[in-house]
Amino acid sequence: QVQLVESGGGLVQAGGSLRLACAASGRTFSSYVMGWFRQAPGKEREFVALISWSAGSTTYADSVKGRFTISRDNAKKTVYLQMNSLKPEDTAVYYCATQNRPYGRGDYEYWGQGTQVTVSS
Repeated sequence: QVQLVESGGGLVQAGGSLRLACAASGRTFSSYVMGWFRQAPGKEREFVALISWSAGSTTYADSVKGRFTISRDNAKKTVYLQMNSLKPEDTAVYYCATQNRPYGRGDYEYWGQGTQVTVSS
């Protein structure tokens, strides 16, 4: 069974930084796209960033481009989200997710429990 466990959330002032981590277990990590999503209170879950299985390709939401960086360590089965220049509107529960088929051919089926990020103004 695939398990994803996020860590690294917390409270930070606007302009600050946080680094989220998501540790995966239960299957081969290096063959699957990994993504980060977030959900703010009263809003739908939205895409933040994704990274390909080999880390050769990344994609970002326009709202975080240039401020957030997604990376992965396949040996540690962990994906990271470095968040810089944080804004109050980045406040949300952040989730990592992975797909149900390798090499980008599936849908996001497996989700972590989420980690809260709160940015104060």
